[in-house]
Amino acid sequence: MMPLRVNLLAVLLFLIGSSASAWADDYTETIKIFKEAGTSAGFFGNSYGYAVFPTIGKGGVGIGGAYGKGRVYRKGAYVGNTSMTQLTVGWQLGGQGYSQIIFFQDQRAFDEFTTGKFEFGAQATAVAITAGASASASTTGISASASGGKHDATTAGSYHKGMATFTVAKGGLMYEASIGGQKFKYTPKK
Repeated sequence: MMPLRVNLLAVLLFLIGSSASAWADDYTETIKIFKEAGTSAGFFGNSYGYAVFPTIGKGGVGIGGAYGKGRVYRKGAYVGNTSMTQLTVGWQLGGQGYSQIIFFQDQRAFDEFTTGKFEFGAQATAVAITAGASASASTTGISASASGGKHDATTAGSYHKGMATFTVAKGGLMYEASIGGQKFKYTPKK
């Protein structure tokens, strides 16, 4: 049974990864969506920096995973690249894509993220911006209300340990009751 799960997971993650370019918005479009989405817009002018992921693909059959590439900005200037990986364990079935942004309240939070190997614990949550999108146990932030579509949503959120995370669902369907943390790698812009 375990080899079958591993094979199904590998196929699912391959499909998500290979179709990521079809889901991928460029960074400017993704930032625009977050700027137009309620409370998250206010974080742009008040944060030290942020990391934006246009598309994170997530899938699972018993064991799950997620992956996405992003860019890191300090005071609005692009300063480096980041990637996110996640492994989840628990009941889960399906796949989905979403965009994610992480705001850094101050230089300390920014420096902590850009150490090169940063990790969010499984107990942290994100603010889901679109209706029907669920806050997951895989990112940081404070849970809050969400409504509307990605272009007319309203949200409420605040910093938690110097970081605030928002997500926008892009598509797919995933049933899950799982836990897992997100791991980030950072590379400065050359």
